[in-house]
Amino acid sequence: MADGNPRNWMWSDAIEMLSRAERMHRDVFSPRATRAQPTWEPPVDVIETDDKILIFIALPGVPPENVEAMIEDGTIVIKGRRVLPPQLRTATIHRLELPQGRFERRIALPPGRYDRVGTATSDGCLLISLHKAI
Repeated sequence: MADGNPRNWMWSDAIEMLSRAERMHRDVFSPRATRAQPTWEPPVDVIETDDKILIFIALPGVPPENVEAMIEDGTIVIKGRRVLPPQLRTATIHRLELPQGRFERRIALPPGRYDRVGTATSDGCLLISLHKAI
């Protein structure tokens, strides 16, 4: 608050928050080099209830048949590919923020055993539900 004017320090705080959000966006969607192919990582939410683990993966525009999910050593691996729709391949693109190409995300699962796996899509997200074995 250099000059005491709340408008100036609020604007400064807003600019700083936008800058921080931009850095976080770049970190989440920056390409990762794995197995000689660059990939990007979709954001996820992992939620645990009494009887299941719910994993929401943000994949707008990715059809479910372009996604693989498997459990390896207590980690769920989600991978696939997002491609531009054919009608956009010859279009002039003015801004392209949704990452394209190969993606892969590895998420450590909470300890436990799971006897059923369900998948669904909703609002641009893939939902994976792992039902806890009793």
